[in-house]
Amino acid sequence: MFNKKKINGFTLVEIVVALGIFSLIVLAASSILITSLRSNQIIWNQLSTQNEGRKVLQEVVNDVRRAEESSTGGYPIVLAQEYELIFYANIDTDSEREQIHFWLEDGILKKGIINPSGNPLIYNSDNEEVVELAHFVKNEEISSPVFSYFDESYTGSEDALVIPTVVTSVHLVRVQLDLEEDPNKSPVLLHVESSVHVRNLKTN
Repeated sequence: MFNKKKINGFTLVEIVVALGIFSLIVLAASSILITSLRSNQIIWNQLSTQNEGRKVLQEVVNDVRRAEESSTGGYPIVLAQEYELIFYANIDTDSEREQIHFWLEDGILKKGIINPSGNPLIYNSDNEEVVELAHFVKNEEISSPVFSYFDESYTGSEDALVIPTVVTSVHLVRVQLDLEEDPNKSPVLLHVESSVHVRNLKTN
């Protein structure tokens, strides 16, 4: 009689089960990788938004710091509201002071510039040049003012001046932005803020 040799190998059922387990492992690893990549992308987007917000904030602060009497003799600050600020400053290379206008509209922080023109000089609102500085600004939605104002006695703990503000009382301006890079992805708002003394109004 011939001796029957036992042949070792995988049955079809074992192969199917092994492939199933392998597929589950691959799917789980892929899911973790995708989630990690998405999380990293959100973080990078947030960092990018925060950096952009700081750049915008610095531009606003630099302009406010330069506020001074207009080329026609007007008081440095024209309007001081929670979501709008108008003042005069020389922000370019000529000798005239421009009218600078910052305001929040539909989640967009805008900047308008009017150069004085004519003889005698006037600030014609029809000549305002407008640029958009920041998008997805949520301050108005969460009732957080972009601009807050303080008088010359402010030491760091006093409340902001009541709106509508008497412009001649303003000596320090706090600027804050609450930004959202992507409403569908960003878990929290990104907050940036800074305060600036209006240089030509300081008396202390």
